[in-house]
Amino acid sequence: MALAIFDLDETLIHGDCASLWTQEMVKIGWADGESFIGHEQELMRQYAAGTLAMEDYMAFTLSPLVGRTPEEVAHVVEPFVEDVIEPIFYSDASRTLAAHRAAGDRLLVISASAHFLVSAIAERFGIDEVLAIDLELQHGFYSGRTQGVLTYREGKVTRLESWLIEQDESLVGASFYSDSRNDLPLLQRVDKPFTVNPDPTLRAHAEQAGWPILSWR
Repeated sequence: MALAIFDLDETLIHGDCASLWTQEMVKIGWADGESFIGHEQELMRQYAAGTLAMEDYMAFTLSPLVGRTPEEVAHVVEPFVEDVIEPIFYSDASRTLAAHRAAGDRLLVISASAHFLVSAIAERFGIDEVLAIDLELQHGFYSGRTQGVLTYREGKVTRLESWLIEQDESLVGASFYSDSRNDLPLLQRVDKPFTVNPDPTLRAHAEQAGWPILSWR
């Protein structure tokens, strides 16, 4: 049994769950329309360019959750995942997950999105184990702040290494699937890196390194 690790956004799903959640928060009145979406999109452009400070993105996009309970947020997330996210699941992702299950591999999603989103989406794929950005609670309410190491760029490697120790697991024979240049630190750590619909920078690196380039739909 080996680890099969998956990025989430633009890898398992055809879209970015955090951006779609931003639109959902505007739709339900938790955030203020055009200005909120416009600033989020600018931050996402920085992400695509590999220049984003994830702390800035999280501080901005978590602001509508301040003072809300996890239960209140989960009540909104569940139909959001069903109505917005499930329709953009990649069929090829589902087939690949099934193949890894058949091989007896252990499935893990590691994502630079908030844990409450990633875990809800991973559950729909039948994946129980998730590493994502953890949020701080104060007296049972979201504070708008993150906690711990953020699962972004090198932070994914740091969090995964801690998880491996906790789980008495190893990266021997491990696979990792991702679309993003931001995941190069982790792609370079596993035995079997796979690029999925890679961005231009990741594609160029994959071609040079001889990594598989997958076109998922």
